[in-house]
Amino acid sequence: MSNKAVINTDQAPAAIGPYSQAIKAGNTVYLSGQIPLDPATMTLVSDDFEAQARQVFTNLRAVCEEAAGTLQDVVKLNLYLVDLDNFAVVNEVMEEFFERPYPARAAIGVKALPKGAQFEAEGIMVIGD
Repeated sequence: MSNKAVINTDQAPAAIGPYSQAIKAGNTVYLSGQIPLDPATMTLVSDDFEAQARQVFTNLRAVCEEAAGTLQDVVKLNLYLVDLDNFAVVNEVMEEFFERPYPARAAIGVKALPKGAQFEAEGIMVIGD
């Protein structure tokens, strides 16, 4: 018997490939990468990087909440940016969504992301004791 559970919410974009929005194993939740898609339309929210960053964290928050957690329960984030010149903007937007102590984090420059997105984030959340 597995203690693995699929986390799925219509408050975040549906998976655009063979993956789950998140998988909960014990008290650890593995959050799949979120790109700045509007969950209702499945289209990019904007070409503006800051708007995209806000949508990514909004999507991640919805998945966290579906898993009975919050962004404050995230212990590790991996950020993927098409243009690392947007690093400072990501930091500013992150401060709107996260409180100290911030999660451990990596920021990685990539050539491209699905659907032409400029930003993607994925992470690990630990809930409960």
